[in-house]
This record gives sequence, C-alpha cells and structure tokens, in this order.
Amino acid sequence: MWLNIFHQWKHRSLKSFMALFLVGIGLSSAIAACSPSPGDSGSTAQTKELTLVSYAVTRAAYENIIPLFTKQWQETTGQTVRFDQSYGGSGSQTRAVIDGLEADIVALALSADTLQLQDAGLIQPGWEKKTPNNDGIVHRSVGVIVTREDNPKNIKDWDDLARDDVSVITANPKTSGGARWNYMALWGKVTKTGGTEQQAKDFVTKVYSNVPVLPRDAREATDAFFTQGQGDALINYENEVILAKQQGQELPYIVPEINISIDNPIAVVDKYVDQRGNREVAEAFVQFLFTPAAQREFAKVGFRPVVPEVIAEFADNYPQISNLFTIEDFGGWNQVSPKFFADGAIFDDIQANITRR
Repeated sequence: MWLNIFHQWKHRSLKSFMALFLVGIGLSSAIAACSPSPGDSGSTAQTKELTLVSYAVTRAAYENIIPLFTKQWQETTGQTVRFDQSYGGSGSQTRAVIDGLEADIVALALSADTLQLQDAGLIQPGWEKKTPNNDGIVHRSVGVIVTREDNPKNIKDWDDLARDDVSVITANPKTSGGARWNYMALWGKVTKTGGTEQQAKDFVTKVYSNVPVLPRDAREATDAFFTQGQGDALINYENEVILAKQQGQELPYIVPEINISIDNPIAVVDKYVDQRGNREVAEAFVQFLFTPAAQREFAKVGFRPVVPEVIAEFADNYPQISNLFTIEDFGGWNQVSPKFFADGAIFDDIQANITRR
C-alpha cells in the first residue's frame, strides 16, 4: 500500500509526502462484510473504496457504524464498500488532507478545521447545509473537569480552576483544536453570565497561570495528568470520560452547569470524491450517520446525539446543562479563531502576561 502511495506522490514535495506518511501510519481498514450476490453484475457489483479521516476518539463509534452502512449499501445497490480509516489529532488530520491525503469524508473535532479545508479549495462552501439537520454537526459533547480520586481539592466548577491552590492541565489552544473548546468554555463562563470581556480575560488569565505546562494536544494533556501525575484537574470532554469508563477507567469528573456545546462536524471532501468517483456513496454514508441506528452508536460511546428520537432515548445518560452556549454565540469560528488564537491575538497576550508557577 505504501509503495502505491509513494509512487503517487513521488513528484510532490518531501514535506507533503512526510505529512501524508505520518498521518497514514494510523490508517486501518474496515472491510465490508457482505459480498455481491452471484447474480449481480456490471456497475452495481463493483467495489467502492472510501477513505474516512477522523479524530482519534471517534474510532469506537465508527468501528460499529461502518458495518451497518456497508451491509445496507450492499443490500440496496449490490455494491461492496471498503473503508480506509485514519484517526489522529484533528489539527494533524486537517493538515494531512490539505497536504494530499485523499479523504472522501472528514469528521473533525471542530468546524474551524473543516473551514481550513474549505479555504484550501477542497470543500465547497455550504457543506454544512448538506446534512439532514442543516448545520453539519453529527454529534456533540460538553466540557468536563476531571479530578484526582476523591476530589481532594473539592473542585466543583470552572471557578475553582482559578484558585491559587489548584493546578490545571489543558492542552495548548495554539496547537490543539480541541483545546480551543476548553478555552472558549472558560471565556463563556464569564461572558455568558453577564460578565464583560475584560472580566473574562482576567478569569482566563488566572486559570492559565495555574497551568504548569501546555501539552501539544489533548492526548499529551491526558498523559501529563494520569501518567506523569501533573495537576489537580484536567479539562476534558464528556465523551472521553464516558468511553474511558466503558474501558475500565473510572475517572471522577464534574459537568459544569455553565458549559459550551462541543459541536463536531462531518463533511464530504468535494475535490477528492469527484476525482475518485465516490460522491454518491460518500454522500450516502454522511446521510446514514444521521439515522437512529448510527446515532445510537455515537451515543453508546459517549457522544451526545443530534437526532431527537435518539436524544430522548439517551436522556438519562446525558444530563441537561442549565446554561449551554455554542461557538455561534461568539460569532462562529471565522471570528473566534483570529480574535483569540491568531499570532498576537488574545491568547498570546494572556500568555505574555502570566508567570507559571
């Protein structure tokens, strides 16, 4: 497989090839279980190969969803569908697709990453309107605070992360797309409860002054907290702690009542599906993700579903948040990214004015 990839890209820059190679290490194949019946022939019996590029924690859901889709597609069309799957950090996955990883479908951690692909000319504007819910969001989560066993610091809410006696672990929002959700949850905790932007900046500055290190991504942040024993609290996502519990890790955590809806988008990569002749099946897969069957699989592994029927089914699993805001309340990622995370923007200013302890 790698030899084919090398020949395909050997005339491109070494930088682009290496980006493709590094992310491609995570590729795994999920082969459709059903084969065409002996009576099938012609185009309806051909095999389609789709490449799904997603961020790491979605793997558990897609491993269950893909066989459901391939079975339905084979029964409906006579075609076998095989999936190549690549999982990794959302930002890294985005860069890899821009550098040439030919994804048919991208499921990323935040719309800001999908918008980068749009800006690169790979996805056409309006992609979010092509899903049944008209916003491109396939599942959601919320922010949580993970504590040490028995919560010795008695942490109850975002406010406690600004205390002088609390050390906080979170990834760097300059390098981690997911960490930007953490930052905006802290910011919104102030501005969405009547506070000013200056008060929000002061609060966020206090919290980040309690952050001893800024790991590159969420995985490194989790490793710093659990493996290296750093920090009294870890800012994480509800879906991750639920999945960890299913895998035998009991993580004590708090779901703050003032919280941000962590909305995760899905999109077809227009340039590549047309080059590969996969538009019909790729769009069908995206539509399938909004069926109750697929939404249940997301809900089972910790994601908040977006289909009303499944939301009702899993209501006991996902407590309602009394004050839940969205990134759109801040103007959307097109405004948030340059305002907060561009070079010289608010986060850089905060970092320049704190002293880590």
